[in-house]
This record gives sequence, structure tokens and C-alpha cells, in this order.
Amino acid sequence: MDLLRFFTAGNVDDGKSTLIGRLLLDSNSISTDIIEILTKQSKNINANAPIDLALLTDGLRAEREQGITIDVAYKYFSSSKRKYIIADTPGHAEYTRNMFTGASTCELALILIDARQGVTEQTKRHTIIASILGIPNLIICINKMDLVEYKEIIFNQIKQDYLAFSASLNLTSVDFVPLSALLGENVVKRSEKMPWYKSQTLFEFLENIKLDDAITQNPSRFQVQYIIRPQTEEFHDYRGYAGTVLSGNFSIEDEVYIYPSEQKSRIKRIEKNQKEVSNVGEGDPIILHLHDNFDISRGSTIVKSTDVPNFSDSVDALICWMDNKPFVKGQRLLLQHNSHLVKASIKVIVASIDVHSAMELDAKESIEHNEICKITLKLSSGIAYDAYQNNRKNGAFILINENTNNTVASGVLL
Repeated sequence: MDLLRFFTAGNVDDGKSTLIGRLLLDSNSISTDIIEILTKQSKNINANAPIDLALLTDGLRAEREQGITIDVAYKYFSSSKRKYIIADTPGHAEYTRNMFTGASTCELALILIDARQGVTEQTKRHTIIASILGIPNLIICINKMDLVEYKEIIFNQIKQDYLAFSASLNLTSVDFVPLSALLGENVVKRSEKMPWYKSQTLFEFLENIKLDDAITQNPSRFQVQYIIRPQTEEFHDYRGYAGTVLSGNFSIEDEVYIYPSEQKSRIKRIEKNQKEVSNVGEGDPIILHLHDNFDISRGSTIVKSTDVPNFSDSVDALICWMDNKPFVKGQRLLLQHNSHLVKASIKVIVASIDVHSAMELDAKESIEHNEICKITLKLSSGIAYDAYQNNRKNGAFILINENTNNTVASGVLL
């Protein structure tokens, strides 16, 4: 079954939480006991009020107020056709870093627009970040149509304004849905109040949207997380490399390369759930056994010889600076690339990206909180990587302050 990851973005009061709640409720993804609790909580606020769907994410919002670093709420549901993970990203401009993080693993963006407000600066900012991250699919949800009397002319005007603004961006697929999250119009059930809208409901778009081949057919990548060497009488010669298949697939007797040593071997055995199997795919937790006993350690990358990655100790990247303190030249950093940790330094700040226009601005000596920049990193040793747009699982990383161990930036490799 396909897994579709998507995120919601929009202004603070555009109705993101209500939309998520409506989607879960009308797709029968909420248990009856939770519905009873939500109904009771809604009545406590207002005895005559209908169920407050936004309460579904209030618990996670409270966690944010307690100081969680990554301010993204995740919800999970499934249909008979697909599994879904929703990332509810913050709407405030000062949380650009959080949206960057939440969006970086998604294949689809739901960008909400209040029908009364039209395209705003936040709409543009969220669209540009989606463009920078190469999100292949966007659905523009023009919400609160009930507050503008479901007028087609307003929907068409907002659609026209959005297309005019986004024409210069590298967007692959953009669809528009007029809806009312509060009343459930065109979310899961088709609205009778907007007969002029002939396309799919939001849920139908989610069910039918085609995942990009670049996402579903990634090259084969496996990174070692742990070396298993029991050295007991029963398992005297046992040497297994444990980890999760990042992308692609592996089979017994596949010829593989091991990085950073760049040595060649073949897969002898594959274990999954304490059983030997002949092949495995993306997301499988496995133990690999090779025909040769090479010097392999945590962070070593194993790939099919037909799917060779980039390998270098100097990489170009796009980062979002997450630390409250700005980056200063000479700062000592660590780059965490999946389970591979290497020392790193920012050698060149190539350009700063304007999140209002997507234009590249002249580079500065420092990088400020929430700023998105193109940089060149120098590493203490080479890493085996793919460009993020070609393989997200092997093209993302974080930067860590070597002195404080705090995560200071998230980034994608170019």
C-alpha cells in the first residue's frame, strides 16, 4: 500500500487544524470514543456549538508551547487505497525553520487560503519553500467559501492571482479546491452548494494523486547503523551489518560497493525479522551479510554497483539555519547524514534565498535564525550521497554545533 506524506501550511487563522479534523472525521479515521470526548469538550466551551474539529491537534499544540524544538504536529490515517502522514506546520513567519523541517519529507503540500483574504505574503512564503524543496504536488485549498457565499467569481480570482504569482516558480503540479473545512464542503463529501465546481474533492485528490517515479523508484541505498559480532561459540564467525534500507531494494548475490572504502563485494545473506529472505525493499529493517570481511563501521553506505552515488568531502547544499544564535565564520560543526557523522565546516556562503521572492541575494558573512542559504561544506571525510531532488532519503542532513551538541541547521544536498 502506498504511503503519501503531505503537509498543511497557511496563515494562522486559515483553518489548518479544522481541515485536518474534518478530513479525519469524514473519512472515518477517528474512533467513536475520541469523537465523544471531542463533542464533550466542545460543549464545555459552548453548549450549542458543533464539534470543534481543531481540538484534534490541540494536544500537540500544547506540547509546542512547552518548548519542543520541531514545532510540527503529525497525524496518521489510512484508507482502503493509501496510508497517510499529515504534518501540520506552524503558520507564523518566525517558524520558517519548522515548516522547512516538516515539508522536507513530504510529496504533497496543502496550502490553505482564506477566501476572504486571498493570496497573502504567507501564501507566497509557503509556496516558495515548497518550490525550494522540490515538492512535486501542490493542492491550493481555498477555504471558508461559506463566508463568501460560495461565489465562483471569488474562487476564480484567487486562482488567477495565485497562478500569476507562481508562474516563475518550478512547480510540477498545482490543483485548486474550493471548500469549507468547518462545514465539510468538498473535503471528503462533494458540496451541493458549489455546483459550478466540477473537479475532485480534496480527499479524492489525495486518493488519486500519482506519486513521482523519482520518489517511488529510488536507487538502492543501505547505511550501516550497527555491527553485530557476538563472538560466541554458537556464532563464532557471525558478522552482520544492521540497519534500514533507505531506498531501493537489495537481493542475495547483488554486487555492491561499500563507502567510504570504495570496496566491492556481494551480498551473501539477508536477515529480516530473524528470518532469512531473498530480497528486501525501502524501509525494511535488515541485517546484511557480505561474502568479504571488510573494515565496515557505523555510517558506512552499501549500494548496488549499478546505482553508484555521489562521493565527496566537499558538497553543495541548501540549509535553513535553526539556531537562535547566528552562524559565524569558523564555527565548528558536525554533519549528520542518516547514521554517518563527520566533522564539517561552512567554507562558502554562496547566496541567501529571499523567501518572499525566491531570488538569490548576495551572500553575507553570517547566517541568521530562519534564514535559508546556499552553501559549500568541507567535510573531514567523504560521504556517499544523492542530490535531494533525486533521492530524499539519502539527500538530507542536519548540522550540529560540535561544542553544545545542539542541532543548528537542517539541509538538503544539491
